[in-house]
Amino acid sequence: MTIAPTAFSGAVDRIRGGEPPDPVADDLLGRLTPDEKLNLLDGDVPFWDGLADLLAGRYNPTPITMGRIERLGIPGLRFSDGPRGVVMGSATAFPVSTARGATWDPGLEERVGVAIGLEARAQGANFFGGVCINLPRHPAWGRVQETYGEDPILLGEFGAALTRGVQRNAMAVAKHYALNSMENARFTVDVTADDAALHEVFLAHFRRVVEEGVSGIMTAYNSVNGEWAGQNEQLLEGVLRAEWDFKGVAVSDFIFGLRDAAKSLRAGLDVEEPFAQQRALRLPGDLASGRVSWQHVDRAARRILRTQLRFYATRDPAEPSAEVVFCAEHRGLAREVAARSMVLLKNDEVDGEQVLPLNPDGLKNVALIGRLGDVANTGDHASSDVHSPEVVTPLQGLRAALPGASVRHVADDDPRAAAAAARNADAAIVLVGYTAADEGEYLSSRTFTDERLLATFPPVGDSTAGQELRAKLVSAGGGTETSILGVASVGGDRESLRLRPADVEIIRAVSAANPRTVVAIVTAGAVITEEWRDQVSAVLLSWYSGCAGGHALADVLLGRADPSGRLPFSIPTAEQHLPFFDRDATGITYDKWFGQRLLDRDGHAAAFPLGYGLSYTTFEFSHPAIGEPRDEHVDVSVTVTNTGTVPGRHVVQVYGCPRDAGHDFPPRVLLGFACVGLEPGESRNVTVDASTRPLQRWKGNGFVPASDTARIEIAAHSGDPNALLVDLTLITNS
Repeated sequence: MTIAPTAFSGAVDRIRGGEPPDPVADDLLGRLTPDEKLNLLDGDVPFWDGLADLLAGRYNPTPITMGRIERLGIPGLRFSDGPRGVVMGSATAFPVSTARGATWDPGLEERVGVAIGLEARAQGANFFGGVCINLPRHPAWGRVQETYGEDPILLGEFGAALTRGVQRNAMAVAKHYALNSMENARFTVDVTADDAALHEVFLAHFRRVVEEGVSGIMTAYNSVNGEWAGQNEQLLEGVLRAEWDFKGVAVSDFIFGLRDAAKSLRAGLDVEEPFAQQRALRLPGDLASGRVSWQHVDRAARRILRTQLRFYATRDPAEPSAEVVFCAEHRGLAREVAARSMVLLKNDEVDGEQVLPLNPDGLKNVALIGRLGDVANTGDHASSDVHSPEVVTPLQGLRAALPGASVRHVADDDPRAAAAAARNADAAIVLVGYTAADEGEYLSSRTFTDERLLATFPPVGDSTAGQELRAKLVSAGGGTETSILGVASVGGDRESLRLRPADVEIIRAVSAANPRTVVAIVTAGAVITEEWRDQVSAVLLSWYSGCAGGHALADVLLGRADPSGRLPFSIPTAEQHLPFFDRDATGITYDKWFGQRLLDRDGHAAAFPLGYGLSYTTFEFSHPAIGEPRDEHVDVSVTVTNTGTVPGRHVVQVYGCPRDAGHDFPPRVLLGFACVGLEPGESRNVTVDASTRPLQRWKGNGFVPASDTARIEIAAHSGDPNALLVDLTLITNS
């Protein structure tokens, strides 16, 4: 069927023909009426109709459209959430972002991005809001599962990789800008940070993704240094545009993303998501009174048009069919990523052999212990929930992998029953950890009855759906929790970094009954294991592992895949070694000290450091070399040899230790990494493109080297005692 040309498609053709986007966007802007310009700046659906639909059923089942102008063929921003996959329809649920960060493989993440972009486009979306790169200052953060780890380099490289993959078929949106890492208080908390902490740590990964060409930046709900992020001119027009030269579109988070329509537009926020809300109500009056000008409207409209034009002119030409959604290839990729993400923390010997991998030929009876053994547990149930048609549970995966064995599942919190099952088994697998009830996005009826937040709502007017919803919200104002986004309001920031007492009792009972006990932990963040870890032979982080996670778990346990994951964060031995955290705080200060760098500063050994992970084989580094620094990068190379008897993957990690940088600068920072797969006895030279930015400090209005020289560590993890050392000169005295 031939599609009639439109003003928008003609503009796209001009850019494909070689014309620069800016004048083409200006020409298209000149064809818009004043009302059409304003319609670009927020969602297309009236607020109360949209909110009623959002809260009554499933979230984001089809694209949410903002700024569609049918007269000119302008498609608008057609939003799908993420980042676990496409939340629309019945898409492929990949492992959560933290698990993908544990692969330390941006190339693999780019492949995930391609799959996500295809599934979004096939369902009508063009704007994927799933490049979540917030830095989890504290592991209790409820949405840690949506981001990649605790280090700016890791966050930046994975965010850039997902962006590259997605943008072949959809515009990618990085979020939540900035300083968003508290869930329960996200709508009300003011986060303060000085310029050094902002530029050296909390904004660095956003800068990297902007340099990669990300199409959109979504602002956070919280306030930053006294101003809401969605109307923070210093962050938007100052840092994002003036310092980083961002060319895309800045959008708010949903519903509560700004508090003043005119102020947000002046500050550089282009689109209020997702409905016609504050701007639709207030901008006409604000324009009439002079609180905001038509120049501000044109500035935002131009950015919105230019971003769409550039994307449609450069996206992959082939239109994917609906069959690409949850296709066999994508399910296979989800399984590969899940297996690659799993981190082996402990693997002791029993009777002279390491417990893992289990030998399938010797397994006749396997005990799978724990309430999570046969649960489709892919992560939280709010805006990142992906509704795959099928999720393979651990029990299903093990039974499929061991057709000749008996796999008995004990689901009850009953240590005696668990021990009895383990006692007669060739191996016992205890599956423990969390669900969406313990951590995830937090929403409750109180959110929608808070008068400070209700002030952002327009009048109900004659909307029948709005009148009914408003009545329900008022009746829920007494503190009763109600269903939000189609599920009971649960999750939020974690109350504890430890397992449930019932889980600990079961672990102890099972390990006493069977020395071949493997504990697999379902989690998104750090879990403190000090009270039980010494009593078990093997510990594996298996994450919220996506739609094929059960198969992947069996692949790793049975040695069909090497556990090549490495921790994307550090795990402390005690909560006291972490930054202060109050999940109900109304104000908090973020500094440079968290995670591994805080442990290093204070002299606390980690239970497991950043980058740690065991393998079924062994590796050796040799022949280190370093090039000359260039444009904030330096090549660091090393020969990696697989010295074991089975194939495996290793991650070469490069850390920098600045000399004489002072006590206000981290003693060790990650500069870069690369992973390599090797057959037994194989050697390969690996070059890491290391960034020297983490060795710079913010001073005045720019970066300067933190020291003249640095020791470079080529390591298997942070603080590796077997690291190879080379020197790097950052300042040359001529």
